This record gives sequence, C-alpha cells and structure tokens, in this order.
Amino acid sequence: MTDFPLLSLLTFLPLFGVAFLLGIRGDQDVVERNARYVALYTSFFTFALSVYMLMRFNPYDDGFQFVERYEWLPSLNIVYQLGIDGISLFFILLSTFLTMTCILMSWQSVKTRVREYMVAFLILESFMLGTFCALDAVLFYVFFEGVLIPMFLIIGIWGGARRVYASYKFFLYTLLGSVLMLLALIVLYFQNGTSDLLTLLENPVSPSLQFWLWLAFFASFAVKMPMWPVHTWLPDAHVEAPTGGSVILAGVLLKMGGYGFLRFSLPMFPDASTFFMPLVMSLSVVAIIYTSLVALVQDDMKKMIAYSSVAHMGFVTLGIFSATAQGIQGGIFQMLSHGLISAALFLIVGVLYDRLHSREIAKYGGLVKNMPKYATLFMIFMLGSVGLPGTSGFVGEFLSLLGTFTAAPVFAVLGASGIVLGAAYMLWLYRRVVFGTPNTEEAAGLKDVNWREMTVLVPLAGLVLFLGIFPNAVLSRTEPSVQRVISQYQNGLERYAGPKDPLSRGHDETGHGKTRVEEGAPE
Repeated sequence: MTDFPLLSLLTFLPLFGVAFLLGIRGDQDVVERNARYVALYTSFFTFALSVYMLMRFNPYDDGFQFVERYEWLPSLNIVYQLGIDGISLFFILLSTFLTMTCILMSWQSVKTRVREYMVAFLILESFMLGTFCALDAVLFYVFFEGVLIPMFLIIGIWGGARRVYASYKFFLYTLLGSVLMLLALIVLYFQNGTSDLLTLLENPVSPSLQFWLWLAFFASFAVKMPMWPVHTWLPDAHVEAPTGGSVILAGVLLKMGGYGFLRFSLPMFPDASTFFMPLVMSLSVVAIIYTSLVALVQDDMKKMIAYSSVAHMGFVTLGIFSATAQGIQGGIFQMLSHGLISAALFLIVGVLYDRLHSREIAKYGGLVKNMPKYATLFMIFMLGSVGLPGTSGFVGEFLSLLGTFTAAPVFAVLGASGIVLGAAYMLWLYRRVVFGTPNTEEAAGLKDVNWREMTVLVPLAGLVLFLGIFPNAVLSRTEPSVQRVISQYQNGLERYAGPKDPLSRGHDETGHGKTRVEEGAPE
C-alpha cells in the first residue's frame, strides 16, 4: 500500500484535461487551437507520469505494486482498488504513449469539432488506464466497458462515409459479449461475497462451474481481441475510423482481450482453460491462416492492415493458452510489439490519406522517388510486421510459437505458416506502394513527411528496433508476474485433480494431476 495515490493520479489526470477543455471560451479558431494544446500537454504529462512509474517499478517483485485500496460500496463489499504488476505495466506505457501520438498526428487532419474530439480521446485514455490498473472485478468491468463510449463517438462522428454502420457494429458486438461476462462476475460475487480480484484469485472455483464462467469471459475477451469468427466488426471499424481512432483501436483496445485472458481466464479457471485449449488453439490457427489469405486480396491499405491484426492476435492466443512461460511471455511481447507496429502502419496510411484522400493501393506507386524518408520508415514497420529478426515482431512470434510447440507441436507448425503469408501480403503491399512507377500524377507529386510526422514516426521506429535488439528490457520485468500466473494455473489444476473430476486433464499413479506444462506435450 502506497501513501501517494500514483495510479489514481495517472488514471484520472486525462479527466483534468477534459475539464480544462470544456472550460475554453472564445472564437472558434481560438477554441480549436487551445483545445489541441491542452490535449497535447495533458497527454504528455500523463505519459511522463507513466515513465516515472516505470522508473519506480520493482522488476523483481511478482506481486502488485503501487496498490491503492479505498471503500467504494462498503455495504456490497465492493472496493476501489488499483495496482499494477509486470504485465499491466507496459500496457499502461503503451496507452499513454499512443494517446499522445494520436493527438499529435490529428493536429491538422481533424478539422471539425476539434474540442469534442480531444475530449473523447482523453476520456478514452482514462478508461484504458483504469482497465489495466483495476484490482476489483466490478471496477474492471466499468473501465473495460467504458472504452466503448468514446470509441463509438470517435468512429461515428469523425469517421468515413459508413461511419454510423461501423460504429454501431463495433458497439453491439463488444457489448453483447460483455453482457455474458457481467453475468459471470455476478456469479463470482455471490460465491465469494466480494468483487476483490485478489480474493477471487485465492478462492477456487469448482471445475463444473469453471466451465460456464470460462465461456462467459471468453465471449467478451474473444470479441475484444478479436478472434475468428467474431472478428468481422474490426475491418469495418478500422476502415471508417479516423487515423487516431484506428491507432488506438489496434494499438490498445485489441490488447484488452489478451489482458483479460491473463488476468481472469488462465489463473481463475485453470481446469476450464486446459479443457478448452484445443478449441482456442484451433480458432487461433484458423485466424492466422484465413485472415492472412483475406489480407492478400485487399485493395484498401487500412483493410489489409486490419485483417493482419486479426492474424497477429492469433499468435497471442496461441502463446497464452500454451500455458508455458515462453508462450505467455511471447503473447505479452507480441501484444506490445503489435501495438507499436500496427499503430505505426495506420499512421503510415494516414500520412498518404491526408495528402491524397485515398487508401486504394492502386492510386500510389513509386513513392520512394519523391518520399524517401517515408519509404524508409514504412520499410522498418513492414519488416517488423513480417517478423524480421532484429525487430520486435520477431521476438513475440518466436516466443509464442516456441511455447506452443512445447504444448502442442501441430498447432505451432500450422501457426508458423502465418509468418510466410504475412511476409507475402506485407511485401506485396510495400512493392505496389513504394516501388515501380507512380500510378497517378498526384502520387508522383506527393511531398515527403514533415517535421510533425517525423516526430511521431521516428520514435515508433526506434522502439520497434530497440525491443527487437534488447527484448529483455520488457521480458525481465514481465517474467515474475508471468511465473505467478503459471503458478496460479498449476496450483488450480492440482487442487481439483482426482479420478472423479470430469475436467481433470490427466493423473499419475499417485492420483495427482499432471498439467500440460509438466507433460510438455498435448493430450
């Protein structure tokens, strides 16, 4: 327990910026200019506070740090409790960094209702941070669902021609899955008499009940990631969303599903997680292969990157549900890497869209001649998406497949085919856009990236390369928390191991259960 409420300040600091934004008065030009600066300064200070938190974080502690606990609804035994571990630490940094990036990149592209746009982004940032900090199940649900509202508005107001359809589809898909999670949380609350996440993790759930609760949580997290076949809302949302909306959607919101699997499904429902491992891995492999093939035939750059996001999230679920240290570490690293690379790729598309107002691949070509800086940055992000050694994409995919191979070799081999398909569609995209001859006169006259765009894209490129060369900067801080999750998972399996347990996954001669991690091979 800390005396200073660092996490509360971090979570709600964006809302102070919202209060300033709502208080701005004057002519429209003055309001818009001041709104941009207030939002930028607020996001910068929030990011700086998250970096300070990183510096104070103890990398050797496997528990939750900076814990804050206050009575919220004492009559219901629901508390306001925040805390972070090595897993949530980097998702917080990713959220604050990408929010600041989006506000800077939207400086000129958003021309209508600027103040309202900045308000929506800061509220969204507050909800994202709260999701990764919450240590109470009810509080987690409030923040987890709260992100839907500002993202719904960002897509529906500042999106493209079919923005209303895309925003409603996004909202209904994610809300429907989350209703089932709410029912599961209510069951857990009445079973334990509290919604304290730490207490819920300590109190075991019977294997028969785990089965249904796991499915309820899976319905929410699978849609959020999104997993095949509940991924169809994502391409529409990406295509119609403004550039900043696509960056946050791909960079942070998709990661909430994977974070939920690590925080709830694996440690809280170990027997059900083991039982459904083949199902999750099958869906992951289908997502990797199928959506990669779909990406190959796209003529819209945003839609291609959207389908590639579904494929890359397949590696995440493979790694997480391998229930091995390498697999879970790879899943976490892949989420962070994809958050940076996908955000950068959507920004790369946004640079062209701001100039030519088109995302069609056929409208471009030969950009290396008049946009060499752009071509160089695009190449770094493209190679990171492909998983070239020396980039962050390689580390995440390699560890995920390594852990999956330990638990289920067949799924690892099938999943590895996605790397080949990913190289095919990304290299083809790069060749058609950057090399050759310009397909239109407008493409031949495009200007290279300006200082503002360089300020945003160069740090992203640097992080992709840095994490590819020095992955231990992340892995060393997440390892203790990953080991804790694996320990909770294994202890949960052993607790209910026995010949009469319908969901037990195997027994040795003494009657003690053997986990898939211990056996090192699928059943």
